[in-house]
Amino acid sequence: MTYRAPVADIAFALKHAAGLKAALAEGLYGDLDEATVDSVLEEAGRFAGDIIAPLNRIGDTFGTPFKNGAVTTPPGWKAAYTAWAAAGWNGLASPADWGGQELPHALNAACVEMWNSASMAFGIGPVLTMAAIDALAAYGSDDLKQAYLAKLVSGEWMGTMQLTEPQAGSDVGALRTKAERAGEGSYRLTGSKIFITYGEHDLTDNIIHFVLARLPDAPAGTKGISLFLVPKFLLNTDGSLGDRNDVRAHSVEHKMGIHASPTCTMVYGDNGGAIGFLIGEEHKGMAAMFTMMNRARLAVALQGVAIAERATQKAMSYARDRKQSGHTIIDYPDVKRMLLTMRSLTGAARAICYATGVALDRSHRAKTDAARKMAHERASLLTPIAKAFSTDIGIEVASLGVQVHGGMGFIEETGAAQHYRDARIAAIYEGTNGIQAIDLVTRKVPLNGGKTVALYLDELRQTVAAVKASNAPSFGETAARLTEAIDSLDRATQWLLAQKSSEAALAGATPFLRLFGNAAGGCMLAEQALASLREGNGAARTALARFFAENIAVQASGLERSVTEGADSINSAQAALDA
Repeated sequence: MTYRAPVADIAFALKHAAGLKAALAEGLYGDLDEATVDSVLEEAGRFAGDIIAPLNRIGDTFGTPFKNGAVTTPPGWKAAYTAWAAAGWNGLASPADWGGQELPHALNAACVEMWNSASMAFGIGPVLTMAAIDALAAYGSDDLKQAYLAKLVSGEWMGTMQLTEPQAGSDVGALRTKAERAGEGSYRLTGSKIFITYGEHDLTDNIIHFVLARLPDAPAGTKGISLFLVPKFLLNTDGSLGDRNDVRAHSVEHKMGIHASPTCTMVYGDNGGAIGFLIGEEHKGMAAMFTMMNRARLAVALQGVAIAERATQKAMSYARDRKQSGHTIIDYPDVKRMLLTMRSLTGAARAICYATGVALDRSHRAKTDAARKMAHERASLLTPIAKAFSTDIGIEVASLGVQVHGGMGFIEETGAAQHYRDARIAAIYEGTNGIQAIDLVTRKVPLNGGKTVALYLDELRQTVAAVKASNAPSFGETAARLTEAIDSLDRATQWLLAQKSSEAALAGATPFLRLFGNAAGGCMLAEQALASLREGNGAARTALARFFAENIAVQASGLERSVTEGADSINSAQAALDA
């Protein structure tokens, strides 16, 4: 089967678990109403299912042939992208002053999920342009905005984000790409970058690269990095395309998955240096780059949700049709368990991502400084959880999808294997999930002296109290199991906040993030179930929330022990590694 966007589930999660309905009622989005939100989601779902999804298999088999420095995207790719941009999807949440629609980031997040479910290789390209728009709008000079922003917003040009170098990997501070001042506000860049998504392609006439580099007098480490806008083609004074800049793709990687996304090695300065223009201030490029990275991290989180949704749809369809021993395999308890695990994990991750989007909206749109600050801290707390939890479950759900198919899942023509191959990268790029866990325990949990996370835990407890108060028998032991999960998360949080040894905290970072995701995701599924019960049709969502609480949230005590008791077994195990 091909992909059909679960628009009703997406809308429900957005409104009830993520808090969009409450934000609309508060007037956070002006005169935007639920009917408009529903219309946008319906149209996005139609485009994703009818236009993009049929290209997914084509893209996987065709790849991105590279010849004479040029990439050829798969058949139908350019037409689909052109139609997508012409429909205004690229600028959905972008500033109205530059041609965008300035709709909620949370609504755009739901659409990003759909683009990536339809084709993960297609969906990743535009989100980097959206991230570039954010950075340029926040940090670019007026001249650069005038020259580039409108065409990035419209999607006429696409953007890239270029950090990684062969010798540096995730250590951005070790980059060697050089920038030299060249007068009249321009710079000359020399060096190379690897793993650059959509670094070269034929979808747009120009590609605008956002490149980290170091000036000769820069301090060491990340404090000495600057961010530069480097166009593939320079602009004439009238804004038309001029000469080719001194930047090129050297090669395209041969990857495990997302074959239709050109991942390039880029070279700057074959002929004296690529002309670039400073974004923000010299030596302060990481601030602007983090604006891009945080947008990209939420987008990658949504890729995890997206591939999980696509894999779940395929597995559900197969399980309903496949007969074995006189029964369709969906009748067997173990298959039911796998499918419920897939659906509930997907729903939990979706809600966490959308809640992050609403928090981002509040951080910009709330009416007071205090409210914006609180929302910024909430978004900061949730972003690493959204990125790591969602991409981990993308892999797990895609793997379960192969298992549901049995031997047929291991056959490429079935399509289940592609989802597994595609999913694997999302836990690696835009900051590996280990880095997200480290960020969570070292920077985000201690925010505001621990008050930010404490407030969030209080909200989770309020959800559990509402489940108890509902007295709905269909919830089973949901309230009890979620209470245990929150208690485990609370104790693990307090343990981390009290640690003097960073090594102990780092050793428990990954299980802590999973514990957090399980507790938060379980409560968000419960929120949706409560909303469904209020509407008189809560059976399906209550069953899913109960399954998650009684089968997944119950992992909490083990995860807590891994956080609080597992450090010694890691840090004293060198003999096992040396054996």
